[in-house]
Amino acid sequence: MRVLGLLSGTSHDGIDVTVVDFDESDGALRGTVLHEDSVPYDPELRARLVAALPPAPTTLAEVCELDTLIGQAFAEVAATTSEAVGGVDAVCTHGQTVFHWVADGHALGTLQIGQPAWIAERVGAPVVSDVRIRDITAGGHGAPLVSFLDELLLRGRAGVSAAVNLGGIANMTVVGPDGLTAYDIGPANALVDAVVVAEGLDARGYDADAAIARTGTVDEVLLAELLADPYYAQPAPKSTGKEHFHLDYVRAHVDRVRPGIPPADLVRTLTELTVRTVAQDVRDAGIGFLAVSGGGCHNPLIMQGLRDALPEVEVVLADELGAPVDRKEAILFALIGWCTMNGVAAVTPGGTGAREPRILGTITPGAGPLRMPEPVDRVRSLTLR
Repeated sequence: MRVLGLLSGTSHDGIDVTVVDFDESDGALRGTVLHEDSVPYDPELRARLVAALPPAPTTLAEVCELDTLIGQAFAEVAATTSEAVGGVDAVCTHGQTVFHWVADGHALGTLQIGQPAWIAERVGAPVVSDVRIRDITAGGHGAPLVSFLDELLLRGRAGVSAAVNLGGIANMTVVGPDGLTAYDIGPANALVDAVVVAEGLDARGYDADAAIARTGTVDEVLLAELLADPYYAQPAPKSTGKEHFHLDYVRAHVDRVRPGIPPADLVRTLTELTVRTVAQDVRDAGIGFLAVSGGGCHNPLIMQGLRDALPEVEVVLADELGAPVDRKEAILFALIGWCTMNGVAAVTPGGTGAREPRILGTITPGAGPLRMPEPVDRVRSLTLR
């Protein structure tokens, strides 16, 4: 079964897409990656999306329009990709997260936009969407869903191993003799990106190759203030997002302890925040092997900072597990799509805090009647090539 996976992450800079051809036998799942790409959002659409995100006020009219416009953008990428590989059997879209509702340490709701009916209409294949909410209704956080893929890729390693994804938010899956835990650590690129955009430091909207951070120095007073955020001390499972870690959050801390800090020093300090929070959690978990993915992989200060802070840990890129660092989450959603179409629960309770595994998502039929394959009992292993 060929499944096309689509998402735009918490950096909301574009649409990642992959097509994976899955073959299953007695619970052993093999996936061949046929296509992978990343398509930037139209600048005007991205600007409208950014302007509507928390803590900015917005309207239901704007949410409705963005739901359609993002759905159409996803549909165009999906249709072009499907044509490039000669067609697909199903699509799984994550859409674009615009709000993740957490209160008193529990996720109560989540909203991803990008209307899937536009994708189904353009591609003609059934579309799996809205994949996080079912986990939340079962007591989970709806995140990090990537823990399901991570567990399959890390399974069988000796000792304690982990996978961390450095997107807008950093999340980590830990696999060891005592089972699996997964959670959102905190901001990875979200705060740096917000400052870069607000200060006009780079038209690309991020600190490419850590060029800005390299010219600054870490402000230890501000860093200590940021590290005192109660979120970091909360036990797993836990989840967070840009409704908590955003530009006004940074400005409030700066105004309190370091008004007038040079932008380069601020970017350097926020970069170090990612290194310190990730490294601390890796040490606390006794991890010996760490596979890193996401946009933060391309920041040399983050990667060198992690290696310097974790000399006893083997720090590698997720490519060594068969999941390309920039396409791992798109592969995840292709996997979730396959699981949903085949009746497999694609969530690990230890990863999200859910009481029990659940089959994820809602299915929008394609051009013809919806025909589901015979259900598969479970996935015992995954090999990617």
